[in-house]
Amino acid sequence: MGTPDNLSKEDRLASLTGAIESGSLFTLQRMLNGLHPAEIAHLLESSPHGQRKIAWELIKRENEGAVLIELNEDVRSQLTEEMDTGDLLEALKDLDVDDMADFLQGLPDTVIQQTLAGMGRQERERVEVVLGYDENTAGGMMDTEVVTIRSDVNVDVVLRYLRMKGELPSHTDRVIVVDSYDNYLGVVSLSKLLTTQPDEPIWQIMNSDYLAIPADLENIEVATLFEDRDLVSAPVISDSGKLLGRITIDDVVDVIRDEAEHSIKSMAGLNEEDDLFAPVLPSVKRRALWLGTNLITAFMAAAVISQFTTTIESAVALAVLMGIVPSMGGIAGSQTLTMVIRGLALGQIGKSNTSELLKKELLLGLINGIIWALVVFAISAIALKDLEIGILIAIAMLLNLLVAPLTGVLLPIFLRKVDIDPALAGGVVLTTVTDIVGYAGVLGLASLLLPYLRQLFS
Repeated sequence: MGTPDNLSKEDRLASLTGAIESGSLFTLQRMLNGLHPAEIAHLLESSPHGQRKIAWELIKRENEGAVLIELNEDVRSQLTEEMDTGDLLEALKDLDVDDMADFLQGLPDTVIQQTLAGMGRQERERVEVVLGYDENTAGGMMDTEVVTIRSDVNVDVVLRYLRMKGELPSHTDRVIVVDSYDNYLGVVSLSKLLTTQPDEPIWQIMNSDYLAIPADLENIEVATLFEDRDLVSAPVISDSGKLLGRITIDDVVDVIRDEAEHSIKSMAGLNEEDDLFAPVLPSVKRRALWLGTNLITAFMAAAVISQFTTTIESAVALAVLMGIVPSMGGIAGSQTLTMVIRGLALGQIGKSNTSELLKKELLLGLINGIIWALVVFAISAIALKDLEIGILIAIAMLLNLLVAPLTGVLLPIFLRKVDIDPALAGGVVLTTVTDIVGYAGVLGLASLLLPYLRQLFS
């Protein structure tokens, strides 16, 4: 067997299961504590409850905080429920302020107050600053531990000051320049400090145009700024320009990962913090709402079909083929919906370009509609030898492939305006629209046109 570092995730999980089943807990303890906290967290999230509890008890106390902050909220809550305030303080003591605040935000208010009361004054004040902002903003992401300097000193003074500190906060690539009232003035990169003459004043080498992020900026917009400008860190300022803290790339990576998980899971009505091995009853409750919503939409489609039973009975081929239209509409609409939701998340869609996007998607829908309408017509004519049904299905296909992109563009924009998450609600609403339009289109056209087409081709 390889060392913990060179084993794959699947092999580590198998090793954990095997060690628990064989009772080799000392070997398991050594393996777990030889891993990075994120790797331990992955193993805990991947383990059923019984194994998770055993593994958690084997993790060294000094590693608990770093592991807990890497876990999703569901699993973290399960493990912290049995920890008292003293254990929580011990777990928190070595965390960065932003991680500490993130940890606390998932706890009940009473526990938060008890934990804050047990901290030293300076540490408590720093955590409370971060807790004062929404967790999904720059202020909620920031770390208040920053290295600041004044603009009226020279490079040699700054270098001696940094050596005196002995250790810099992680991901420090720049020191931040402030005035005597902590107002943000600019930054100086460490590389610039190391390559500049010692007697050079800071005000001459600082970058006063370096991006400072407003504390109330949404975390997704922060992530976009980091991506666009290849940032490692950035200062966070108040509305008045006072320095509050800084955001580092590790926090931005977490935002990007969480947003990706949110987008994927929301399409199925799930939360990105859901525990893979959550107990059955809570999982049933969480999924029931989404399943119930889909059941309602299915009944709506069934109600449409029920209005045309006579038409269906008179044309067996229609009953065979009519499900194709809503299915194709659903796929086409989902493609557009996914692109638009992503565009909204990245800030690529606004009032100025919505009409152009709509024109493009409608043209795409028209071309796809013509292509696949001809394909369906050909299959109906050749395989089923029914030209009339082929024509009806082809027309309905064309109509639904025009409605699908129209809905895919306008629906998420509307949902965002009314403060509903498009990733969560968009899919089920889109499916309802394409199902109803698809079935109503096929069956409505059949009721209106089928007798005339029968006469025409008889």
